[in-house]
Amino acid sequence: MTHTGSCFCGTVELQVSGSPEGMGYCHCSSCRSWSGGPVNAFTLWKPEAVRITSGAQYVATFEKTPMSQRKYCAKCGGHLMTNHPTLGLVDVFAATLPTLAFTPGVHVNYFDTVLPMRDGLPKLKDFPAELGGSGEMVAE
Repeated sequence: MTHTGSCFCGTVELQVSGSPEGMGYCHCSSCRSWSGGPVNAFTLWKPEAVRITSGAQYVATFEKTPMSQRKYCAKCGGHLMTNHPTLGLVDVFAATLPTLAFTPGVHVNYFDTVLPMRDGLPKLKDFPAELGGSGEMVAE
């Protein structure tokens, strides 16, 4: 299974193949600031499952911390994905993949939420323990 997405202007196109490693919502202040929204819907992929299929020369990167290399189109500013080298995963924003059925399984960094979401999904204070977080759950 493959899904295709693009930046805001369509100059940069990307493709993901297979199934994501996970999907959910991030509530951290960095994701909120970068996305311009109260929460970021993420889909996590192994790096080899993600490829730029056109417009690679327009892909720019902003790296605020070693945890996140945020990729966007230098032509329109449209956000594409965030490479998380320390996790070995790439977050292709759910909105970038219109044909992927977004089925979130978790909320991460819920301790920082500005938009409480009562959806019955697990709410983690930070990250799962297997990804270097505390794995601590917080109440809805």
